Amino acid sequence: MAAARSPRTDDQLTPGARRILEVASELFYQRGIHAVGVDTIAAESGVTKRTLYDRFGSKDGLLLAYLESRDRRWRDLVGARLDAVPPEDRVRRVLVPFEVLPEWLAASERGCSFINAFAELPEPDHPGRQVVVAEKKWLRTLFHELLVEAGAARPDELAVQLLTLHEGAIVSNAIAEEPSAAQLAHAAARTLVTAALGDPPG
Repeated sequence: MAAARSPRTDDQLTPGARRILEVASELFYQRGIHAVGVDTIAAESGVTKRTLYDRFGSKDGLLLAYLESRDRRWRDLVGARLDAVPPEDRVRRVLVPFEVLPEWLAASERGCSFINAFAELPEPDHPGRQVVVAEKKWLRTLFHELLVEAGAARPDELAVQLLTLHEGAIVSNAIAEEPSAAQLAHAAARTLVTAALGDPPG
C-alpha cells in the first residue's frame, strides 16, 4: 500500500504547534481556507502570529500541514483495517475503503476536506492541491493493487469504477443529504467486485 506523502507526523510537532494545527484544521474545514486568516487562527490558538509563522512558515505551510494530517489519518484508518482482513477474504479486502467510510463520514459533516480544498486551490502547482490530487490517485492505485492481488478481471477499469462510487458516496452524503449513500455504494461495489472475481454474491 502506498505510503503517506509526508514523513512528518503530528506526534513530531511541539505541543504549541499541535494546538495551532488542531485549531487551523477545524477552521479550514468548517469555514473554508480563504475565509480564515492567520489572525483568527493565532487568536483562537492562543498564540502570536510570530509563533504561528515560526512553527509553519506561512498560512500555506499550515494549510499543507492540515491536508497532510487529514491524508495521513485517512490512509492510516484504511491501512489498519486492511491489516485486519486476511488475504483469503478477497472481496472484503478490496472493499475496505468502503467499509471504513461510514466511520470517516461521521466526523465529516461538511463532506470531503480534499474536495473542498481542491475547489479553493485552482493553481495546479499549489502544494496543497498536490496533496489532494495525490490522495485521490492513491485511493485509485490502492483499489487497483487490491484487485490485482485478488485476481479480478479488468482491474484498471474496475479501480476507476470503485473510486467513482466511493467519492460519489461522500458527495451524496454531505450535499444531497443521503445518509444511506455509503452503505448503498458499498453494496454496489460488492456486486462489481464479486462479478469480477467470479465469486457468488455474499
